[in-house]
Amino acid sequence: MARTYFGTDGIRGTVGVAPITPDFVMRLGYAAGKVLARTESGVKPTVLIGKDTRISGYMLEAALEAGFSAAGVDVMLAGPMPTPAIAYLTRALRLSAGVVISASHNPYQDNGIKFFSSQGTKLPDAVEAEIEAALSLPMACMPSDKLGKAKRLDDARGRYIEFCKSTFPNELDLRGMRIVVDCAHGAAYHIAPDVFHELGAEVIAIGNHPNGLNINAGFGATAPAALVAAVIEHGADLGIALDGDADRLMMVDAAGRLYNGDELLYVMVMDRMAVSTVTGVVGTLMTNMALEVAFRELKIDFVRAKVGDRYVLEQLHEHGWLYGGEGSGHLLCLDKHTTGDGIVSALQVLSGLKRSGKTLAQSTQNIAMFPQTLINVKVAPGTDWQKNAAMVAEKVLVEAELGASGRVLIRPSGTEPLIRVMVEARSAEVAQSTAQRIADKLRP
Repeated sequence: MARTYFGTDGIRGTVGVAPITPDFVMRLGYAAGKVLARTESGVKPTVLIGKDTRISGYMLEAALEAGFSAAGVDVMLAGPMPTPAIAYLTRALRLSAGVVISASHNPYQDNGIKFFSSQGTKLPDAVEAEIEAALSLPMACMPSDKLGKAKRLDDARGRYIEFCKSTFPNELDLRGMRIVVDCAHGAAYHIAPDVFHELGAEVIAIGNHPNGLNINAGFGATAPAALVAAVIEHGADLGIALDGDADRLMMVDAAGRLYNGDELLYVMVMDRMAVSTVTGVVGTLMTNMALEVAFRELKIDFVRAKVGDRYVLEQLHEHGWLYGGEGSGHLLCLDKHTTGDGIVSALQVLSGLKRSGKTLAQSTQNIAMFPQTLINVKVAPGTDWQKNAAMVAEKVLVEAELGASGRVLIRPSGTEPLIRVMVEARSAEVAQSTAQRIADKLRP
């Protein structure tokens, strides 16, 4: 069944524009509730709802609550909480499902709805298809004695802080470290600083004063300049940047050098290699080729998934592996959590640094990231680059020239009339010139 509403990470869009409207979100809650009721075998379902710090979260939370209640589903409200916190709490409390109201790294004008299963994983495609089918049916309402009830989960924050700390080795601590933590004015503003502080670090928190309108604005993993500046200003050992719903991670070292998800994934895997066996790692089509080369030399299998942590997770499950991620900072450690978690991922990197006694720079000195050039070419809507014979021929020619020393990736944008041409090579000059050659074949 083709998806009408669900994308790779739930349903997302501009608030007030379909489908992110209160009437639709109420119908979504009702439809999801009816699907859950069918699968719970007579037991009254209970769902947990969390949100990030966007002002629209209040409105959408109320709409979801009404829809679930009309379907006869009980609701627990966690308030502002990271996306991975809802995944954890849903599983820990043995609930039927978890729902997060968030548009992740997007600006405050956007919002979205994403679901987690009772096991703390993204909903299977088949369940999303059932919800979409239920959305096409008229909304009704259970009799008054069958309506769902709602209550607050008052200890959600404390439960999740303790969970995060439990993923850090008991024999280690963060004493003697000064860490800047950038919360992006998002869902982790009242959680992330406490996690690192309670493990012994001196914490300087920034991006921790949300007002409903400033999420991701100039702070967080998608705007790391503020973190770089703060690390230098405070003479910190490290900086940690999360995004609005705290499932992404970027880090900065004492020199102000930024480390993306690819490099942090490498540090995590190398730490696991020191204490156990790692058979394979999953990246995406955009993962830097340096990781593929490095893991090949270490006799670790490496496969690429489509862009999106959902697809990374699918490949990890398919291969029975534990570690994967994206350059954007979505990192998966399935021996610690069921989903990507920026705080937990940071703790895995920190435990590796503590165990080895190395800095981030020293931990990544054996991996030289390939320079990348990305050129966005504007095209007419619906343009299929594979039907451009000249472009296809140039791509084949460039790939032959690069051999094992580079890579070409061409893909259409999912949101704009653009064709993205990306080339990786061992030199920036080669990456730039070859990407330009391919892009030129697409321009009129």
